[in-house]
Amino acid sequence: MKKFKFKIRGNEYGVHIQSIDDNIAKIEVNGTSYEVELENEAKQTKTPTLIRKVVQTGAQKIEKKEGGSSTPVKAPLPGKIILVKAKIGDQVKKGDVLLIMEAMKMENEVMASKDGVIETIKVNVGDSVLEGDVLMETV
Repeated sequence: MKKFKFKIRGNEYGVHIQSIDDNIAKIEVNGTSYEVELENEAKQTKTPTLIRKVVQTGAQKIEKKEGGSSTPVKAPLPGKIILVKAKIGDQVKKGDVLLIMEAMKMENEVMASKDGVIETIKVNVGDSVLEGDVLMETV
């Protein structure tokens, strides 16, 4: 992991930190391995983990045309979903507003790129999304 050199009372020590699990660190000092207990627990990363649920509402059954495939509607930039205008089974035309997301302190409309029918909605109001995340799929 990391290597350090310490000088304590005139003596040099080469310390190699091999791993840290909870509050136990495996280190090597001048070639000798030790397991040491840390007084304070190691800091954990502050990166949040996004968990999304696939939301399918409505009792309508969508029929796909043969040879057709779904087209994903992707997030143009990172942001937060503030309004979902479309529902599963809705007929949409190119340019129709499907949802509104807040990004960079602005409201951005996400529009349909082609005519079709909403097949799945993969986000809820309040969800945080990253650039390129699939928000909906149309057929």
